[in-house]
Amino acid sequence: MKALTWQGKRDVRVEDVPDPRIEEPTDAILRITSTAICGSDLHLYEVLGPYLKPGDVLGHGPMGIVEEVGPGVTRLKVADRVVVPFNISCGSCWMCARQLYAQCETTQVTSEGKGAALFGYTSLYGSVPGGQAEYLRVPQAQFGPIKVPETGPDERWLYLSDILPTAWQAVKYADTPRGGTLAVFGLGPVGQFCARIGRHLGADRVIGLDLVPERLEMARRHGIEVLDVSALDDVPGALIDLVDGRGPDAVIDAVGMEAHGAPLGKVAQTAAGLLPDKLAQTMTDKAGVDRLVVLYAAVKAVRRGGTVSVSGVYGGERDPMPLVEMFDRGIQLRMGQCHVKRWVDEIMPLLAGDDDPLGVEDLRTHRPPLEQAPQAYEMFQKKQDGCVKVVLAP
Repeated sequence: MKALTWQGKRDVRVEDVPDPRIEEPTDAILRITSTAICGSDLHLYEVLGPYLKPGDVLGHGPMGIVEEVGPGVTRLKVADRVVVPFNISCGSCWMCARQLYAQCETTQVTSEGKGAALFGYTSLYGSVPGGQAEYLRVPQAQFGPIKVPETGPDERWLYLSDILPTAWQAVKYADTPRGGTLAVFGLGPVGQFCARIGRHLGADRVIGLDLVPERLEMARRHGIEVLDVSALDDVPGALIDLVDGRGPDAVIDAVGMEAHGAPLGKVAQTAAGLLPDKLAQTMTDKAGVDRLVVLYAAVKAVRRGGTVSVSGVYGGERDPMPLVEMFDRGIQLRMGQCHVKRWVDEIMPLLAGDDDPLGVEDLRTHRPPLEQAPQAYEMFQKKQDGCVKVVLAP
């Protein structure tokens, strides 16, 4: 089959790889019909390369048609249309029983001290072949895949794999009081959905912040108030002034470790990436730092007693945080990998009707064939051609 493989920093290629097969009774084989490029895939394209090896298959946002199931899978049948959550969870362990699916004890990568295994996301999370491919082996298929209706375009359902529940969790964690104000840093795909979900769940005012014109315009047409951070000298101060002189009730950081405007962090990440893999892994694990400009801004902008919700991916082990300010101002901080299936029952009714209240069919800007995935990665990273969201068609 054809699959997108990692070959080195900013070097991904579509190659022929062996077809997946049933390996465990709880496996299923999926023929992929759509597979997304996620913002966190760009971390693999850049800073997380030391945890990949040439030939690793990328991708953690797929959907498709069931081709085969193992004998331990009774809830799926051949020809079912399903979406696959990015984290692999069993549904029955201690953590899963508490809906902490991203911490599944059956698939935890304990050798690396990490939570549940993820599709297509480095040795830190199990080196499980990903879904930017024509076919995918799905472990723990007795629980994970989400059955969706046969009708409607893939984009109606695809984002259940990752970015839609990730945004839903971020907004839930933000806990904006009804009638309050929510600010969203970063209007990439997750940030777009955070802003729309914030409105849907009762925030009176949602302010989205970014510097990419196409992202700002997309948020604007969904009724979101926007700020172009490139035009601001003091982003937290501007937010505080905009919201009663005290700041938003809640702030979401939907950016993460590769934020713009953090030159020292970028130098540190680049330097680590130039080391041999073993040394780079050690440096990242023991002394890694993130570009924290957005997280700092979120902490400084939120009102006293407010909440900062972090959905952007961070990987630093030695990140300094302004704890004295956070403590004095009584800020709550919530974060973590999304527990995808925890939120599906709440989201699914919003996708099933004709009104599309979350605008899921107004997100994807590009749908190239799988063969053009390398060009799509470069376009997405460089924010070229008005790119906001890429969905690949195998």
